[in-house]
Amino acid sequence: MGFFEKLKNGLSKTRANFTSRIEDLVGMSTELDEDFLEELEMILIAGDVGMKTTEKIMQAVRAAAKKREIKKPDEVLPFLKKYVAELLHDGSQRMRISGDPTVILVVGVNGVGKTTTIGKLGNYYRLLGYKVMFAAGDTFRAAASEQLKIWGERAQCEVIAHNEGADPAAVVFDGIKAAIARKAKILFIDTAGRLHNKTNLMKELDKVHRVIQRELPDAPQETLLVLDATTGQNAIAQAKVFMETASVTGVVLTKLDGTAKGGVVVAIKEELGLNVKWIGVGEGMMDFRPFEPDKFVEALFAKE
Repeated sequence: MGFFEKLKNGLSKTRANFTSRIEDLVGMSTELDEDFLEELEMILIAGDVGMKTTEKIMQAVRAAAKKREIKKPDEVLPFLKKYVAELLHDGSQRMRISGDPTVILVVGVNGVGKTTTIGKLGNYYRLLGYKVMFAAGDTFRAAASEQLKIWGERAQCEVIAHNEGADPAAVVFDGIKAAIARKAKILFIDTAGRLHNKTNLMKELDKVHRVIQRELPDAPQETLLVLDATTGQNAIAQAKVFMETASVTGVVLTKLDGTAKGGVVVAIKEELGLNVKWIGVGEGMMDFRPFEPDKFVEALFAKE
């Protein structure tokens, strides 16, 4: 099965909660009236598109209806497909691999799949021919380093780790020195994901950031925020905290195959101003790919 088919299958719950409900509304409606528009608005909100994004989409639909660009209910879905694709596009989805090494800091709360994400990203770039290393900067969660080492073996990427409870900044320092000495092209850095004390998180990430920039002034080239798609709008709330504590450059959205809340992809872009750069649609090593807006929209609006 190709990745598009996996994406399409993975979005089946989201389509049932979003696209299919719009299709049902269109099928039951004869007029593009206020009742239709209010119902459409409720479907968008329920699909985890978010309030701010829903308002923007509805303004566009109403404006198009007023200009007679859409005249009937069955013209709404093609309009939405085109409009959502335009919202998601801005040409900066690609990762910046531009240093020796390129440093990619990975942040997010515990349980969203940070360590798994690093393992799969490492494997992806190794297969492209890059020498990749990992630094186990989450020294607080029990067995976090061991988990990263397991992924390092699977992805054939060396892991720099200290004992549990060690200073994360010290691990990062050693990781950078090792990556330079061994001529690695990419260094992925795992971080702790505690949100119960935002002040500690901020101090810790700030210290890690200072160490990185002291050793490599242009790094990190990317700070990826890992979010769990199944949490829907809660992912937006998490993202806002990390945007306050780290210079997030893009989002990795995991577990997109297990949720009816895939509409959060649109909310992330519109409400946070962040691009989704990677998506996960399965447990396998290769069920993880760069986010392509056109393919996502095609899969979201696909017929069953």
